[in-house]
Amino acid sequence: MIITKTPFRMSFFGGGTDMEEFFSEHGGAVLSTTFDKYCYVTVRHLPRFFDHSSELAYAEIERISSVDDIRHPAIRHAMKALDMHEIRLSYDADLPARSGLGTSSSFAVGMLNAFYALKGKYVEKQRLAKEAIYLERELCQEAGGWQDQIAAAYGGLNRINFTAGGFEVRPVIISPIRKKELNNNLLMFFTGFTRLSAVVQKVNHIAAREKTEQLKQMLYLVDDAEKILTDKNADLDDFGRLLDCTWRLKRQTGSTISTDSIDALYKRGLQAGALGGKLLGAGGGGFLLFYARPEKQAAVKEAMKELLYVPFQFENEGTQVIYYAPEGYEPANGAKR
Repeated sequence: MIITKTPFRMSFFGGGTDMEEFFSEHGGAVLSTTFDKYCYVTVRHLPRFFDHSSELAYAEIERISSVDDIRHPAIRHAMKALDMHEIRLSYDADLPARSGLGTSSSFAVGMLNAFYALKGKYVEKQRLAKEAIYLERELCQEAGGWQDQIAAAYGGLNRINFTAGGFEVRPVIISPIRKKELNNNLLMFFTGFTRLSAVVQKVNHIAAREKTEQLKQMLYLVDDAEKILTDKNADLDDFGRLLDCTWRLKRQTGSTISTDSIDALYKRGLQAGALGGKLLGAGGGGFLLFYARPEKQAAVKEAMKELLYVPFQFENEGTQVIYYAPEGYEPANGAKR
């Protein structure tokens, strides 16, 4: 039996510039972190006592006799790509899917990590990230960028650069005290709205192409935000003010990025004393993030009292195999192990 633990991510700056059609021409960069909310993927070989050959438990339960019959596209394509047979897979998570925190990509990374471990193989983080990107963007043909898979694989507070040649992960060098202060100044609330990121990306695809200048400005803010974090003499509150800038720019890159309800909530947060914030993810719903000084946080929480407040701490590990118990398995009908 294998159990993997893969974190979710929050993207601060540069979201949208990780889309291949943008960064292949203009370059791209994202400033993001993973935090202590995870998805767990458990995989083992299914004993041959059942009418079905594999059992998959996520939001649904599938019992299938052929990999071709799997309804979940990421599981189906991953099992085909890695020649997986006769398995029992289960998915569990600390936060809901479709909520703007890269949940589907964390699942993809954690699943691939678990499949390789079941085969007795260790795979480095770069390979997991690349294969998860290929799985979601090419095999499943889901619209979206590259940042989620990379963040889930690597973990930590990073600047991720994108070029036509690929990607580079650069940890943000920041003192533990300053990093803790940043963490303590961030408040996250669940709006209750969920949506498929790929659907939002597809609807906004044309609009994003027409808003290249906004995306370029969002790219420039990555440099500014990184400097604020790494310069110990810089005012950390400027990070919050920049979040407001990038959110206002992001709202211009697609018609479904925000809604009247989200705009009203965001305005209330600022009026209560937050210096800035943003909606996490592709848009349309999910989690609202605010930057607020400690003395203003009670007022911001009161302004968001109908929403679920979700405390969190940054994490640095990325995807991990947290339980590894090799099991004997003889492939049936001459299949490869």
